[in-house]
Order: sequence, then structure tokens, then C-alpha cells
Amino acid sequence: MGNSIFEKKKILLFDLDGTLTDPGLGITNSVMYALERFGITGVCRQDLYKFIGPPLSQSFERFYGFSKEDALRAVSVYREYFSTKGLFENEIFDGIEVMLKTLKAQGKKVCLATSKPEVFATKILEHFGILTYFDIISGSMLDGTRTDKGEVIAWALSELERRGERSVSEQAIMIGDREHDIIGAHGNDIPVIGVLFGYGSREELEAAGADLLAGSVSELYSQLTGDTLGG
Repeated sequence: MGNSIFEKKKILLFDLDGTLTDPGLGITNSVMYALERFGITGVCRQDLYKFIGPPLSQSFERFYGFSKEDALRAVSVYREYFSTKGLFENEIFDGIEVMLKTLKAQGKKVCLATSKPEVFATKILEHFGILTYFDIISGSMLDGTRTDKGEVIAWALSELERRGERSVSEQAIMIGDREHDIIGAHGNDIPVIGVLFGYGSREELEAAGADLLAGSVSELYSQLTGDTLGG
């Protein structure tokens, strides 16, 4: 088919939440759990979908006016629920496993670049049986470091270089569903495909400067390879 400007890219960095999996139930339950500890109840679940993607502490500050100290406390409380229950209140998007398996078979370097703590991200990939497809797992640290998406992406790229990959920046592309993915990737001089089946709107992704948009997993695969998924 060969009509994609990105089909020759060999290094693929995937966001997790809203790109590979739908974590809506687990994340919103965890946010509700944290907010209740601060006396905030009766929150509409749909209003909490905006927590999916960005660093949690920033979201508590931005959406509920928490101080930095309270935001960090809220994240700690959030993890009480998420680490045991919310982690697995999650679903993998249809077609993702087949896509990852096919990309790996084609010799692509498949990497995860998520603001979610690396330890949780790894458990989620294990839970869905797709961890084996990933060459690099880059996420945030539980101590609050490496939470910015640009830092997460930069670490993944530097780790690939450390392992001997050449022309990493020229070969890489980011795939994600929120503006943070686009901003972080462009800050590292790599292009981005924004997916429309996650939690970011077309307006958000276009305003942030997505280089391409994918409306489905099969369309994403075509953009990454120039071929048809399963074809």
C-alpha cells in the first residue's frame, strides 16, 4: 500500500492509557477513592476521565485546586486503591495484541512511554499478556521523578541508544491519545500519531500539533506500516 509518511519508522513509542488499554474504570475509581479522603464526594465518573493521561499530581492541582503538598498526598492515597484493585479494572483495546505481535515480527522496536509508574505499567502489560512485545518500558518513578512525558520519552530514547540503536531520533515516532504525548514527543524532536479511540478529542490533538490522526487500531497499523492489519 505504501501511502504512509511514517511506515519506515523502526522505533515505535506507545502511550499506555487510552492508547493500548482503556483504563477508565480503574483510574476513575482510584481518583474517587482519593477525593473522598479529602471530603470530596458525589463526583461524576465522566468528569474524572480528564485524569487519564496527564501526571496525576498535576491533575489534582489543576482540576481541584490542591496545593502541591496535598496533590502528592492525593496521589499516595490514589495508589492505595490503584495498586491492588484499579490496576486491573482495565481492558485492552481490540486489535492491539495482534498489532503489537505483527509489528514485532516485522522487526520494529516496540517501546512503552507512559506517565504511569513503571512498576504499574509493567504489571498491566503482564496482565494482558503483551509484555513480551516490548523492548523498552519507560514510565514515571514512584518517588515522583520522571513524570513529565518529555522526560519519559527522552529516557526511552537514551536507553535505546545505550543498547546500541543508531539514528534513534530519526527512526522514532510516538503514538498517544493526549496533548501531553504530542508536547513531550515534539520536545524530543520526534513526530506523533494521535489516536482518536482514547481520551483526547480531535480538537485537543489537532491543537497540540499531532502530525497524523488515527481513528482506529487498524488505521494506526496502516499508518505505521503501509499495510493492512491481518492482510
